[in-house]
Amino acid sequence: MREVLKVYGPIVLIVVVVIAVALHFVDPPPPKEIRFAAGLPGGYYHTLAGRYGAALARDKITAQVLATQGSVDNLRRLTAGEADVALIQGGIASEENVPEAVALAGLFYEPVWVLVRSNVRATRLAELRGRRIAIGPEGSGTRVLAHQLLAANEIDAASAVLSGQGGAAALAALAQGEVDAVITLAAEPPAALVSLIANGTARLLSFPHAEAYAMRLPFLSVVRLPAGAVSLARNVPAADTLLLAPTGALVVREDIHPALVSLLLKIARDLHGHRQLFAPAGAFPTRDRIDLPLHEDAARYLERGPSFLFRYLPFGVAVWIERMMVLLIPLITILLPIVRFAPPAYRWQVQRKIYKWYGRIRELETEAATASNERLTEIRGELGEIHPKLATLKVPASYAQQLFELRLHLDYVRRRLAGT
Repeated sequence: MREVLKVYGPIVLIVVVVIAVALHFVDPPPPKEIRFAAGLPGGYYHTLAGRYGAALARDKITAQVLATQGSVDNLRRLTAGEADVALIQGGIASEENVPEAVALAGLFYEPVWVLVRSNVRATRLAELRGRRIAIGPEGSGTRVLAHQLLAANEIDAASAVLSGQGGAAALAALAQGEVDAVITLAAEPPAALVSLIANGTARLLSFPHAEAYAMRLPFLSVVRLPAGAVSLARNVPAADTLLLAPTGALVVREDIHPALVSLLLKIARDLHGHRQLFAPAGAFPTRDRIDLPLHEDAARYLERGPSFLFRYLPFGVAVWIERMMVLLIPLITILLPIVRFAPPAYRWQVQRKIYKWYGRIRELETEAATASNERLTEIRGELGEIHPKLATLKVPASYAQQLFELRLHLDYVRRRLAGT
């Protein structure tokens, strides 16, 4: 046992030291909680963040869904370190300096819906000059884009009454005649919007100059809403309609844990990879039409799909194996030569116990050939003292034959010196 400890004890110590050093270079496990900047409660972004939260919970990660004013507020919270993940509207970050934020993917088209009351004689945005227009609250992406679209038509706060109402409140104000028009963004038109068009209270404006808008604002895509696409039963809309659509994107802080990138993109594929109102199945998630630099791990994922581990194993297991693989490389590199050296070192330790007595016996045997009678007596006594020591010498069973031969050699020398 002592020989085992002498050889393998230092190896175990080296393994512990190597693991301790390697752990300093291994990414920590992903956090168990993330903060998700989501938008106004009841809005599409907030609802969508809840779906992400439910999916993350299946892998034991809690999503703290933060109510915000919208895309602008989401980006601000992300860059300020108050959120880890956010949904933002395309175009919001195109003119911003936000080095802390990177994109994971574009998720969906988010068309601009311009509704006007039926008694308002207008067929395009330029004809809303002097009207009361709801453009969304401060901090929302809707408000930013509404200002850009109106400015392209030379409409501002001096030439129209611009209201900060947005979402359901803006649609309610339109229904009650408090505003003449509403500019809102929605990947999926809410029931209130469909109802206003279907009951004749409002009509949806088309963008006949959609290509010109897209040239001026490159983050916009031109999408076509076929007649009856929103509601076949109510024939909403009544005719094909051209709309402008920024791309809603999933963005994160630059220092996000790499494993979360794969997990969030897997969820994104599950939630957005199906057929959408304005996109065929498989069009999203995408790396196209996003304002922020793409996270390097996200770029690989979107190009090649998930890694082997994350494709076939549960998230927690894949993360554990991936982290351990980082440890295995230095362990194998450093310990393989040591482990190969261990068996010979162990054999040497055991055989050394036997060979040292062989050496002493042969010295005494050689000395006895020319020793005086007095010295010969001493040699016989010393050989006699060796005998009980060999009787108690313990070696592994595989070395028992060598020990037995040593004892035979000792007995032979003692008999010869005794003259028998």
